[in-house]
Amino acid sequence: MVKNFDVIIIGAGVSGIGMACQLEREIKDANYAVLERRSAIGGTWDLFNYPGIRSDSDMLTFGFDFRPWNGDKILADGPSIKQYLIDTAKEYNVDEKIIYESKVTSAKWSSENAVWEISVDNLKTGEKIVYTCNFLIAASGYYNHDSGYLPEFKGYDSFKGTIVHPQHWPKDLNYDGKKVVVIGSGATAITIVPSMADKTSHITMLQRSPTYVYSVPSVDKLAVRLRTFLSEKTVYKIARSRNVLLQRLIFKLSKKYPKQIQKFLISKIKKQLGPDYDMQHFTPKYNPWDQRLAAVPDNDLFEAIKSRKASVVTDHIDSFTENGILLKSGEHLDADIIITATGLKLQVLGGMELHVDGNPLQLNEKMTYKSVLAQDTPNFAYLFGYTNASWTLKINIAGNYVARLLNELKARNARIVIPRTSSTSNPEESVLDSLNSGYVKRGSKLLPRQGKQLPWRVLHDYKQDKKILQKPIEDQSLEWIP
Repeated sequence: MVKNFDVIIIGAGVSGIGMACQLEREIKDANYAVLERRSAIGGTWDLFNYPGIRSDSDMLTFGFDFRPWNGDKILADGPSIKQYLIDTAKEYNVDEKIIYESKVTSAKWSSENAVWEISVDNLKTGEKIVYTCNFLIAASGYYNHDSGYLPEFKGYDSFKGTIVHPQHWPKDLNYDGKKVVVIGSGATAITIVPSMADKTSHITMLQRSPTYVYSVPSVDKLAVRLRTFLSEKTVYKIARSRNVLLQRLIFKLSKKYPKQIQKFLISKIKKQLGPDYDMQHFTPKYNPWDQRLAAVPDNDLFEAIKSRKASVVTDHIDSFTENGILLKSGEHLDADIIITATGLKLQVLGGMELHVDGNPLQLNEKMTYKSVLAQDTPNFAYLFGYTNASWTLKINIAGNYVARLLNELKARNARIVIPRTSSTSNPEESVLDSLNSGYVKRGSKLLPRQGKQLPWRVLHDYKQDKKILQKPIEDQSLEWIP
């Protein structure tokens, strides 16, 4: 049995829910479905459940522009974000269009019929189902949900305690009074350490190299004050605009004056930890925003370190032992539990295969058009958020662009739209190459490419992207086929 839709969205996380809401807002009687592999809305926020899981972007810019985030917390916890997505989907009737436990294995385009044929495994029944659509939107993110990245550690199997990867956190993990070592220094590690510190006998963050960490207030006091005399919608607009400007300012200053920003960031940490603390643990060898900055609420990481409940060790791992980790320096870290917060595995399209008229289509051989469509790929969009600001800022404007593109197709009585170019790509540059984070370097070869100039260049600049994506749809790079 084949089920037909005008549009299919893959993924019911932040990107997929945001895209579906744009269809509801912009297209009358939109005929679409959202295919979601998991059994619930949320994507990342349904998958991860480690202690303290929260956003690493402020919620005023992480929330959708069409539905204000009304909480007071600047960095919200994972369950609150998931509930926000559930409530948003319900408000826009998107929840009625989601087909759960649907793993997409392939999508095959037929130019003759102007349709995508989507092959799906129903994970509940084992049934294989085929859906068709005229336009396909991939909103499944960029990492592998089945497994996180785990380096090969010598002696890994010799450890007698418990090893946990944050992507697969056991619900029954008891760490009361335990010695815990967290391997990593990114957003996950700096969230887990203070969240577990009060219950463990001691928790150590073991890092190969430091990350830039900065503290933000847990509550946006200005927004709270403004709500006493302004409407929620007005407060959201004011505070959101302020935060967007601040994000861009910090990023631009980091690129223009890296040494000064580095000095500023480190001085803030030193003020918290005191003059005697060894600042090598918080002094990265790279410049600010070469990798994403890590935010903590109300100095919680530094408070845990000051209380001596937590500590940071900067060293390389020699091997796992029966009761901990032996470091290259010769030091041994005793542990009952080792948490490998070692990052993500990049994956394109959730692992599904693409074909166009019988030929395999590799997105890593195609350039991205306006960071939304794919070169030479008919009726297809791939939603990517920002790496240097809130992911959702990009999803808002990209989703709106796709909805307008669909209306343009209808207005032209066209069946197909394809981005075309004679320009060549920068074969070494992927859509995420503004960052040199480990997971990006490891998986860069899998991602779509970018060109040397617009509209094939990825800007990672909300102000400029907004101008580009809100322009009239008509463009010489788009081929329309009746």
